[in-house]
Amino acid sequence: MTRNVATWPNLVTLLRLLCLPLFLWLLFTRDDRAAAAYLLGVLGATDWIDGWLARKLQQRSEFGAVFDPAVDRLLFIVGVGAIIVDGSVPGWLGWGVVAREVFVGVMMLVGTALGMQRFPVSQWGKNYTFALMFAFPLLLLGASDAGWALGARNAGWAIAVPGAVLCYTTAIAYLPRVWRGVRAARSGEARGRSARDASGVA
Repeated sequence: MTRNVATWPNLVTLLRLLCLPLFLWLLFTRDDRAAAAYLLGVLGATDWIDGWLARKLQQRSEFGAVFDPAVDRLLFIVGVGAIIVDGSVPGWLGWGVVAREVFVGVMMLVGTALGMQRFPVSQWGKNYTFALMFAFPLLLLGASDAGWALGARNAGWAIAVPGAVLCYTTAIAYLPRVWRGVRAARSGEARGRSARDASGVA
C-alpha cells in the first residue's frame, strides 16, 4: 500500500465527490427530480470503479482507504438527506437510514480513536449499500413527472424495504466487532505497560 495521494482511484473518488453539488443544483435549483435521480443513480453505480482501479493498477493507498469510504458515506447521507427535504421519500425511511450511517460512522471513529484496528466493510454491508444506492434514486424518480415514474417508485420500494432491514442488521453486527477491537487494543496497551514496569523502563 502506497502513501501516494495522486492516484487514479483517488481522482475517480474526487470526481464523484464533485458531482454532489451538481446533484443538489439539479434537485433544488432546477427542480429536475428526474435528472437528479439519474445522476445519483450513476454515482451509486460507479461506486466500484475506484476500488477496481486500485486493484487493477496496484495503486492502493493509505489515503484512499480512508477517502473512498468517507466520500461514499458523505454522498449517501447528503443524497438521502436532500431527497427527504425534497419530500420524495417518507421521513421515517430516509432519516432512519441517515441515522444508521451517522451512528456507524461515529462508532468507527470512536473505536479507531481508542486503538481499534479498522476492519473492512462486510459483504452484507456492501450489499445493503448497493441496494439503497439504487432504491433512493428510483424513489426520487418515482416522485418526478417521468413517464415511468410509477414503475420506478414500485421498484424503489421493492428494494428499499429489504435494504433498510439489512442496513440495521449489519449495524448491529458491527457492534461486537468494534467492542472486541477496542478491548484487544486496550489489553495490548495494558500488557505493554506491565512489561515496561517490570523492566523498569519509564
